[in-house]
Amino acid sequence: MANEFRPDYLSPPGDTLSEVLESLGMTQAELAQRMGRPRKTINEIIQGKTAITSETALQLELVLNIPASFWNNREQQYQEAKARIEEEKQLADQVSWLEENHLPIHEMRQQGWIAYVDDRVGQLREVLRFFGVASTQQCEAVWGAYKPVFRQSTKRPANWTAVYAWLRRGELEAQEIVCQPYDERAFYDVLTAVRGLTTEKFETIWPSVVEQCARVGVAVVVVPALPNTAVSGATRWLTPDKALLQLSLRYKSDDQFWFSFFHEGGHIYKHGKKKLFIELEALNGEKDKLEQEADKFAADLLISQASLRRFKREIGNRYPSRDEVKRFAQELGIAPGIVVGRLQHEGVMPHANLNDLRCGLQLGDDGQITSVPFRKA
Repeated sequence: MANEFRPDYLSPPGDTLSEVLESLGMTQAELAQRMGRPRKTINEIIQGKTAITSETALQLELVLNIPASFWNNREQQYQEAKARIEEEKQLADQVSWLEENHLPIHEMRQQGWIAYVDDRVGQLREVLRFFGVASTQQCEAVWGAYKPVFRQSTKRPANWTAVYAWLRRGELEAQEIVCQPYDERAFYDVLTAVRGLTTEKFETIWPSVVEQCARVGVAVVVVPALPNTAVSGATRWLTPDKALLQLSLRYKSDDQFWFSFFHEGGHIYKHGKKKLFIELEALNGEKDKLEQEADKFAADLLISQASLRRFKREIGNRYPSRDEVKRFAQELGIAPGIVVGRLQHEGVMPHANLNDLRCGLQLGDDGQITSVPFRKA
């Protein structure tokens, strides 16, 4: 598609008709008489002012012994070429939109989301095809409607056009996942089952996580975050029976990844089917009520408040040891890195302690998540 030849000139079907008449030695007046049509109509067809209709094509077939399908196809190709030239002019007036909105074209090409096209209009057309819209105005109308009311950081405001691209990629990948109709109770059961898989290597369990969620109506995708998006996850409903849980792997550690997964799962389970939830960098750490509820859902599902209080009583005012953390994680049936992350977040121990118990994550070129040694960002 990127290298498809599209001429910038027009040749109406009348040009072909004129050549046929010349080869037959037939005048326009004689053709008009044989067809039972006004001479003016024939002249306007030849000049490209009047289209060849299906009826006209059938008459030309009888008079000239050239199939009606030929004339219909010739007319269709002409009309399409005319429309494309007009579209080219309109898109040429819109190419500045790419720069004005700082769309990360280079990164989208690198990820294979869009093809490389060596002219600006062609590149804009490729971007519009990616977004599934016919113009930049429609891109703003369709995707701008998803922009949530979210108090993000004023120091690092998100590039919303890049966020739209990230959301769109998740949507396209989710369309490839066949899901059963959403089942609320079964989804909660899957979340509980996935909790127990956090002790295993991602390479082993992640395909199973995606499959289990699909069986209960939730498409789970991991899409690398684009620059200046500061996005870690998003949740929305693609249809009344299919939810999309999208993660970015922005935080490359198992504890943060799993918290994001269960946080987004909380939105699906608790917050209806009408809103889009995007997890961005909040202003001064402030979150609205629904985000707080999703945080609590994830935190309690992973480590209940009762279990955490009991552990705190056991260690008293000192920092927990490695063995204590590993034993606590084993009792809970979750990865020790999740316990480390939670204890650091709660201020039970410094952020520098026991990070070797956390697992690092990376997303390969094949889209698969793999486990790697944790490195503090």
